[in-house]
Amino acid sequence: MPTTLNLAAYKFHPLVQLAELQSRLIERGQALGVLGTILLADEGINCFLAGTPEACRAMLAELQRIPGLHDLQAKESWSDDVPFRRFKVKIKREIIRMDHPTIRPAEGRAPAIDAATLQRWLDQGHDDAGRPVRMLDTRNDYELSAGRFRGAIDWNIQKFTEFPSRVAERAQTDLAGAVVVSYCTGGIRCEKAALYMQALGHPVYQLEGGILKYLELTDGRHWEGECYVFDERRTVDAQLQPGKIPVDK
Repeated sequence: MPTTLNLAAYKFHPLVQLAELQSRLIERGQALGVLGTILLADEGINCFLAGTPEACRAMLAELQRIPGLHDLQAKESWSDDVPFRRFKVKIKREIIRMDHPTIRPAEGRAPAIDAATLQRWLDQGHDDAGRPVRMLDTRNDYELSAGRFRGAIDWNIQKFTEFPSRVAERAQTDLAGAVVVSYCTGGIRCEKAALYMQALGHPVYQLEGGILKYLELTDGRHWEGECYVFDERRTVDAQLQPGKIPVDK
């Protein structure tokens, strides 16, 4: 049975005194022996951690002690090996770069849909009002090459900063007449993508917790292939076990 716990978590909440927070988290992470990366920015936190279950959950508890992050939730998966070589805490301008500073998820989110509801909609082929459902993948092209929701819209994005231009070019034709659900690996990109689209008058849901939470909470129906992850596993399968599909980034 795999013994390495992998955690992925993010939250948009204003953070202050980032340099002091960085030092504190480096000290605590090194003491616990966790590996991975924590990104800090004025807008919030994004982290990927791996290690023993006890160490990872103790580090998550440390993060939850940061003011405003008491309800930080992590998506879990397991592996035989630790898929990181180092532990890093970095300060960034954005925890997910979009280059649109007016989009502030901490001030309010777009509507979200949970994994079970999405699977039910996809099973029946429409939402509860009878409207067709379209899945919009907000990830980069190399991530989609490993797997995606069946029939999902692919805007051939090389980096997330291209997303706004794709909305301008293709939203009117690709999304018309359907209930749109945007998704990404763990949910963080959709926090900005869905808000951006909503601000332009394109109603959209975001998948709560992204692909990883969908695979964690359902049997994976409607998902095809594997999910790209940002560590040495490269991908995970529908059971959240290390995948086998080679991905060229």
